Amino acid sequence: MKSLIGRKMGMTEVFAKDGTMYPVTVIEVLPNLILAKKTKEKDGYEALQIGYEELPERLANKPSLGLFKKANASPKRFLRELKGDEIYGKNIGETIDASIFQAGDVVDVIGTTKGHGYSGTIKKYGAHIGPKAHGSGYHRQIGSLANNGRCNNRVIPGKRMSGHWGNTQATIENVTVIETNAEKNYILVKGGIPGAKYSIVMVRSAILAQFRKPEVKELVDLTPAAPLPEEKVEEKGE
Repeated sequence: MKSLIGRKMGMTEVFAKDGTMYPVTVIEVLPNLILAKKTKEKDGYEALQIGYEELPERLANKPSLGLFKKANASPKRFLRELKGDEIYGKNIGETIDASIFQAGDVVDVIGTTKGHGYSGTIKKYGAHIGPKAHGSGYHRQIGSLANNGRCNNRVIPGKRMSGHWGNTQATIENVTVIETNAEKNYILVKGGIPGAKYSIVMVRSAILAQFRKPEVKELVDLTPAAPLPEEKVEEKGE
């Protein structure tokens, strides 16, 4: 198992050489710098503490500055813990980049869903709206709270009611990696993933067993082989 963190940049589409179109989400993966190692003897579990994205030193607090100084690293904006036997062998000061995944790998993506604030049942769960006539006193209320004929003087737990919607951790499983590029620091995964644009997400090896590896066709390389010639502007004489 292996994992890393990155930043969701948005969605686009890429094409294979045979014309197949893949809708993809672009994940920016800057080098994940290893700052510390958690061990079973000292911490009770094994994990790597990594830092992501540069942070001006004036914005870092003193406890975190001590951690960065101990690892001989510059301050980082995000601190996370990553687990995985395939990456635990790395040492403090080394980095994890997009090259640990390859096209065709199946991964899980963990992110924080978009926050919608306090929402009613119609918006949150898609409940039916009431009659729209002016004589109706019921339009967007929650509706019946009956307990299916039972009289137990309470609302059954799990009843869908209004409340906070979103801004919770969500995991989308079995996502196919379409392309990785360690030089340009990005990973393309098929389809959408949780979270708003520019939010931090974690990419890890799929937990559920995969019986076959998805086929990912070779993509079209749109990088120009040579710089385009500059257009010559003819000067007009007076």
